[in-house]
Amino acid sequence: MIDPKPQPTKRTALGRGLGALIPGGSPSERKGVMTLGIEEIRPDRNQPRRHFDEAHIEELAESIRSKGVLLPLIVRRDSEGYVLVAGERRWRAAQKAGLRDLPVMVREVTGKEAFEIALIENIQREDLNPIEEAEAFKRLIEEHGLTQEELATRVGKERSTVANALRLLRLPDAIKQAIVAGQLSMGHARALLAIADEGDLRKAAEKVIAEDLSVRAVEALVQRLKSKRLPKQKRDAHSGVQVRHLVEKLQRRLSVKVELKDKGGSGTLEIRYASLQELDRVLAAILGD
Repeated sequence: MIDPKPQPTKRTALGRGLGALIPGGSPSERKGVMTLGIEEIRPDRNQPRRHFDEAHIEELAESIRSKGVLLPLIVRRDSEGYVLVAGERRWRAAQKAGLRDLPVMVREVTGKEAFEIALIENIQREDLNPIEEAEAFKRLIEEHGLTQEELATRVGKERSTVANALRLLRLPDAIKQAIVAGQLSMGHARALLAIADEGDLRKAAEKVIAEDLSVRAVEALVQRLKSKRLPKQKRDAHSGVQVRHLVEKLQRRLSVKVELKDKGGSGTLEIRYASLQELDRVLAAILGD
């Protein structure tokens, strides 16, 4: 909780979400709340969240109709009026509920600071889908000059998590839309990223959605596709190494010369013996007698 009497000249710390902006619930802590007409407030077109569940907005509107808006919206001033920093869901729901006025708190932050605060708050509430989060990460890196390490520290995540999120932006638009729609999870997307060919990638994503495959099943599917895409020479070389290892293992186990001839998954296995006694020993080892 922040100091109920903050110094006006003290710059708000970033990287702490709305805890650095919103006071608690007591009258003294809510000092500074004012009322604005709903038409005086506009959403920030640059805010990280772009998709809102209409069913959830309607549920919130029902709550607002019966209880009102309990938590003030956070806004900032600009040359045209007031811009939302946090509370767009409440703003949308209040419009549905027919409210004309809303409680707000005005905070002096820049557009960049507002974006970072909104991003951190949405991450803390898990309100962003994976693509929105990845796009926001990209903006913070490009526009705010942050490294992946610095960004990870700001948003309270591992650097690898940030890196994996950014990789999602390499996916085709159709697959990104499937992630936004909830048809593909983050785990599905990470597995699909291993497919280099875009045609294979699209077909694999369609199969995942149509058959509701698990992440483990997608990983197996990806491995099969990658194996098929290997040049024949590489596949043959890989197969040759496997055959040699198997022959060596059999020869150590049976103590006789073994020859294995494989052609595309079928072939012959030859076990050579020098005497009937050696044959008996080999059979005993194979049959367990």
